[in-house]
Parts: sequence; C-alpha cells; structure tokens
Amino acid sequence: MNLYPILSKERGTMPIKCSQCSAENSDTARFCSNGASPLKHSEDIPTLTQTIQAPQDGLTTGSTFAGRYQIIEALGRGGMGKVYKANDNDIDEKVAIKLIKPEISDDKETIKRFQNELKFARKIRHKNVCQMYDLNRHKNTYYITMEYVPGQDLKALIKQSGRLAIDRGLSIAKQVCEGLSEAHRIGIVHRDIKPSNIMIDREGNVRITDFGIARSLKEKGFTGTGIMIGTPEYMSPEQVDTQEVDRRSDIYSLGVILYEMLTGELPFHGETPLSVAVKQKNERPKNPQKLNVNIPSELGQVILRCLEKRKEKRYQHVDELLTEITKLIGPKRVKNKSPTWKNSIAVLPFENLSADPEQEYFCDGVTEELINSLTQIKDLRVIARTSSFMFKGKHEDIREIGAKLNVETLLEGSVRKSGNRLRITAQLVDVSDGSHLWSERFDREMKDIFAIQDEISLAIVDKLKVRLLRTEKADLLRRSTEDIDAFNYYLKGRYFCRTQRTQTGLNKSLEFYQKAIERDPEFALAHTGSSITYVYLGWMNYMPPKVAYKKAKDRALKALDIDDTIGESHSAMAWVLDLYDWDWTGAKREFERAIAINASDAETHHKYSHLLAEKGHFDESIEAMERALELEPIAVDILACAGMNLYFARRYHEAIEQLDKTIELDPNFYDPCGWLGITYAQIGKFKEAIETFQKAQTFPEISTRMIATQAHTYASAGQTDEAQKRLAQLTELSKKEPVEPYFIAWVHVGLGQKDRALDFLEKAFEARSGFLRMFVKIDPWLDTLRSEPRYSELIEKMGLGD
Repeated sequence: MNLYPILSKERGTMPIKCSQCSAENSDTARFCSNGASPLKHSEDIPTLTQTIQAPQDGLTTGSTFAGRYQIIEALGRGGMGKVYKANDNDIDEKVAIKLIKPEISDDKETIKRFQNELKFARKIRHKNVCQMYDLNRHKNTYYITMEYVPGQDLKALIKQSGRLAIDRGLSIAKQVCEGLSEAHRIGIVHRDIKPSNIMIDREGNVRITDFGIARSLKEKGFTGTGIMIGTPEYMSPEQVDTQEVDRRSDIYSLGVILYEMLTGELPFHGETPLSVAVKQKNERPKNPQKLNVNIPSELGQVILRCLEKRKEKRYQHVDELLTEITKLIGPKRVKNKSPTWKNSIAVLPFENLSADPEQEYFCDGVTEELINSLTQIKDLRVIARTSSFMFKGKHEDIREIGAKLNVETLLEGSVRKSGNRLRITAQLVDVSDGSHLWSERFDREMKDIFAIQDEISLAIVDKLKVRLLRTEKADLLRRSTEDIDAFNYYLKGRYFCRTQRTQTGLNKSLEFYQKAIERDPEFALAHTGSSITYVYLGWMNYMPPKVAYKKAKDRALKALDIDDTIGESHSAMAWVLDLYDWDWTGAKREFERAIAINASDAETHHKYSHLLAEKGHFDESIEAMERALELEPIAVDILACAGMNLYFARRYHEAIEQLDKTIELDPNFYDPCGWLGITYAQIGKFKEAIETFQKAQTFPEISTRMIATQAHTYASAGQTDEAQKRLAQLTELSKKEPVEPYFIAWVHVGLGQKDRALDFLEKAFEARSGFLRMFVKIDPWLDTLRSEPRYSELIEKMGLGD
C-alpha cells in the first residue's frame, strides 16, 4: 500500500513534522498537507543577521483595508490565515475576507493554484454554496473575498449539541447534497468536505464554504497525484492513498459527517492524523445504530454505504444519496414517537361556589391535587395545570375544550366551603358526545378532604378502565401530610406562587409555606414549594440571587431528606443546583431522577429543556420542550419558551412562526412579544423588531429587560442616540431598584463596546445571575464576544466549557 508517498523516505531524507498538528510531510514540502501550516526547514532558521517576513498582525475593527473594505470584526483563524467580516464600501454589502498568510503568499506555486481553482469555484451558483468572489493582492498581502454567511459552522453545532436530532441531521445532509450536486454537475469536486466548511446561516439554511482546494474533474493541474490534500478524519480511502479523486470522495466525506452528526462521534479516532488516515484505509466503521439506537436501520445502511472503502460500492452520484435522504425525511421514515395513550383526561378548574371569594385558592388547590394524583398513572395522559386553567371562568363547549386539549374525557366540578363544611361535586364527561360517565356529590367536613380526593381519583380510574398497578395505587393515594391546617396553608402558598409572582405575592407565598412547615415540619412538599418560591425571588431580582438561591437550596435539601421519592422535590433541587451551584451535571442527574419518578410533570420537562439548552444541546432541549407541550398543549409560557429555544438554536424562522402562534393564542402575554422582537433584531429586521417592542410596551409587565432589548436593537440599527437614551434610563432605574447586569451587557454589545459588555457580564457573575447562567453560552447577541479571552475565562469559571 502506497499510503503516503509524501511521508516516505524514498528520496533518502527524513520527513518533516508539522509544528501545528504533528503530521509528517515530504522534505520538499513547504506547507503541511493537513491544514496548510508552513513547515520549517533547517535552512529556514534565521541567523542573527537574517530577517524574515513576520505574519501580518491582523486588521483592527473600523479600519479600512485595501481602500475598500471596512473591517467589522474578526471571524476566526484557519490554516490559510485570518478571516474577517467587512463591509465592501464600493457596493455597500457585507463580505468575508480571508487574508492569506504572508509565508503562503510568498509561494508562487500556491498562489497560482489558488487562482486556477478559484476560477472554477466561481462558476458554482447555488443557494447551498457560499459564493466565492476574487483573489486579490494589496501591497504584499493576498486575500480572498467571498460571500459573508452569518451563523455558525456545523462543527460548532455538533460540539454544542453532542449529536443532532435525526430530522435535523437529515435536513442538513440534504442541503449539502443539493449544493454538491450543482458543483459535481459542472465538474468540480470539493475534496475537503467537513463540518467546519459547512455553515448554518441565520435562516437555518446550509452553505458549503471554502472551495479553495476544489479541482475541476476535467482539468489536470497543480494538485496532482502524490500530494494528499484534505482533513484525515473526513478523507476517503483513495484520498488518503493520494490517488486521483472524483465526486465519490465527497460522498464518502459526507458519510463521515452524517455519522458524526447523528452519533456525536467520528467513525475513526487516532492519536495522530496518520493513524486516523490508516484507519480510513483499512478499518470498517462501527454500525452507527450501536451508538444511537434512534437511527432507523435504513438510515444506518445509507451511512455505511457512503463509507464503503471501494468507491465502486458507494453511491455513484450525489443525486442517488439525495434521493435516499429525501425518502427518509418524508412520511415513510419512522420517527421517534411519544408514548401512545389509550386514555386521556383534563381536570378543569373547580368552580368556587362559596360566599367568600378568597376560597378561590382552595378550589384551585383541589383541582391541582387531583391533577397531581392522576399523573401517577402511567397509562393515563393527564393535561397539566396551566393548560387546564386556561379555561378557568370560561364556559366553552365541552367538545371545543376536548379538541383544544386533545383529550377524550374531562373532569369538572365545584366546591362550596362554609366553615368546616364542604360540598364538592364532580362529574366525568365524555368529550365525544357530552355524556356523563360518572358524577358524585360529597357533603363532608373539611377533615374529609383527603378521602374525597381519593374517592374521585379511584372513580376516574374505574370508569376509564385504566389498569392500576399496586405501586401506582399507593402513589395515587399518597399523602404528604395528615395535618389539615398544614395542607390548607400549603394550598395558599402554592396559590400565591402560581398566580401572583410580584414581590408581594411571592413573599405571601413564603409566609404560608412557613406556616405549613410550622404545623408539620416533615411536610416535604411545603419545603419544596418554599424552595421554588425562593428561586423566583432570586430570578426576578426581588431578593439578591446569592441569598435567594442559598435559601432555595436549603429548602430543597430538607425536602429530599424527608422524602426522596417525590419527583417535584428532585426537580426543585435540579433547578437550584443549576442556578446556585452552577452544577450542570448534578442538575441533569436530578432532572432525570424527577422524570423517572413522574414522567407526566410538564414543568420538569420544561425546566430540563432550559438546562439542556444552556450548553447548546439544542436538539435534546427542543425534544424535552415538545414533551412538555404534549402535557401542556396550550400553555403560553411553555409555547413562548419553545420559540425562545428555537431562537437560541439559530432556527430563526421557526422561532418567528412559533412565537406568532403563541401571540395569536394570547395577544396580551408579554414574553412571546419580547422574544419575537429579539428574533427580528437578530436577523436584521429592525423595523419589525421596533414595532413589536412598541406593542409590548403597552403591557403592564414592561420591564428593564424590554428597555435593554430596545436599546440593543436601536444600537444595532445604527440609531445610537435612541440606544443611549435607553441606557441612561436603565442607569437611572438602577439607583432605585436592582437592574439585571446581563441586560445592560446587551446594550453595550449593541453599541460595539465589548469591554463594557464584559464588565457587566462579570458583574452578573458576581451576582450569581440566573439569566447569565441560562443564556451566556448560547445567546446570539453575545456572538461578537466569543473570541475575547475574558469571555472564554467566564465560560470556564461557570462550568459551561466543553
């Protein structure tokens, strides 16, 4: 096997090792075959009297290059040199500029090759290919201009997510196939298809970049046999063996990418590029289904066919692969499904028929207790509280409610409480025809409330013919306290935390939880409720986060010490571990424990989704949010968060669609309007963003977050005066009330003041900001800070590094 002619000793000399990647190269090579880093020969070592041309230090933001390009920011560095985002002042358009390192520019053969290949790359006109423009020279510096693609490369996306959801991976592969199809049609092979050369733009579209080493199939030239070009992890066997390559080599590389996207791992690993290259030539990859059981068998076979060692056994044209992928995306592909439910129910809020309107808390409490009891039954789909309570005080038709919630049955009822006397009525209704499956009236004393709840729950199980396991029956009838007064205080605490998340309302919630604990110190759920309330006090800056989260952790620990079999307590602990300890792994463990105990707790899935998003695991995060929405189909807060997660995943158009639907459901809810405006601003639709913010200003919940988002948007739109006005407003407000430092950082980012933005992120760190914890690693508005050393240090300190 002639694996590496350029690495052999056939010329009787020792190969040269690259100082950057340790790859070995021919003694005559000037640049590394793996990444084009310059190689040092003995004659290159300067004497005291010699001078060498130093690499250009780089371009500064705001400077003008070559009399035409105004530098906006540095985008990154590759083997060839630095890449910048710039404005082409001649045509007023954003472009990307790749400065070629001086030592490469000095190699006339390399420049000649670039010139030759660029003329072919420019022929490709396709929506999934980044357009190459020109190779030019300014003074002693060569540079390439190309289309600017905002977004992130696929390598970064895989690094964030671990592995992608099947649908998303197939969508990306399909678009890469479509771009390659056009290139192959006109006779161009890319030869270096890899995730870092695939961009995902702000609209979710895929672009193949860097056809810089592409070569025409018809043109023989400067990259002949005997010279290996490419990246070992993604190279075809024939490419490793430095044989002539064709379009089937790109298909192999795409197979490697599919494998990596869907398993989170490369098919071949090694300590050196050479060892990886040898495996590409000699070893068969492990079946990807063994690494990800969610990969359908037919998709696994498609990937393995792409990775055949002999190119005759692969797909012969990328269009064949495109056809297979399109089939898999379509309806024939078996998608991961949520559990199927034979029975489903929604418990509507029980109506308060008491003379005292303050008994509302008790009616809500009875409703929630029934919901919580029924969620213990695995064969019963129970709509969670928020969606059920959307119908409180409304008198909609039973069939319409059933259709909106997608359930077969409804439980409705009423409560009349007078002193210690109770009258509770309940009826189970078949949504299909409105008939009563069961009804009952209970005239009892307050001390009998637990027994009444048990009777209603068991009647529902009986009438729906739900199979009830012994352990499920025990959980169904389980009581966290036997003290009626403690239970009453607990219901009041939960009522204020649910319905009045003002500082006054949350403080009332704490008071009632404390009274419940004083009545029954072993009341685990009262400790859990208190923990959750403290988190909200810290999250909303009603109490210093450091203080609030510490108290929240103490309460959660106490709850678990009393009883560690309550899912809600593990969920509360997970929330605190994340926000207070910044312990992502511990929080993940606690959320998974909570879900194992009670998979029907929508709030746990909702919070878990946010945890997954923190480190960029967007596909898993979106799946967790979908599970929450299955249990809470019309909960506007979860629907808004689903749109927010799509925004953070850079799936901007999907985010806009989701947020529009949420606003349509509840036009008076602030959150979706806020995130819709932010999304518009991110994709450069500043007019729409500002109009959306102006609508949101009419809401009573107008906050410092809204002021900050407006300021960032005005700054990004070039309306600096308007941005400064709002920054001054935030500064003035901070003298009277706590203002979240993270929001002020947003404003300084918009104004291009990176150091000031980082100052406020560090203040948010000192304050133990929940917003910082959730958003700092994934927020698109912070993308301009990610290359700053202070930002990287902050990420590491927070435990959000990879």
